Amino acid sequence: MTMKTDRPTRRDALLGDRPGAYAIARHVHQSPTKVRRVADLVRGLDVDQALTLLKFAPQAASEPIWKTVASAVANAEQTESLHSGELYVAQIFVDEGVTMRRIRPRAKGSASRILKRASHITVVVEPRDNAAKGA
Repeated sequence: MTMKTDRPTRRDALLGDRPGAYAIARHVHQSPTKVRRVADLVRGLDVDQALTLLKFAPQAASEPIWKTVASAVANAEQTESLHSGELYVAQIFVDEGVTMRRIRPRAKGSASRILKRASHITVVVEPRDNAAKGA
């Protein structure tokens, strides 16, 4: 059995050699379609605007996205020494997580399936001036 080590790391896949940071929230117990509705609101916004928008958004999915964006900003400040004022949400995407299957009793001794879906939220933040140089 051979071990392949040429697989790119998650940082290389998301950022490459660009400055920035990312955060991943896994197994969030909300439907990916509901979380994507909120994720589409903050894609491309400055971090301060995104956090303010998420703080006052009425959707339930805004809380885990807010936490993930705040975590990505903290990662950028700690690891890359970037200032939060110059960061923006470069990428945000929601993948489907593990689906829990439950049973609901129905008439005449039958049963129907309930699907309790989960999500994985990934947020990538980058400096705004870096994106202008690359474009």
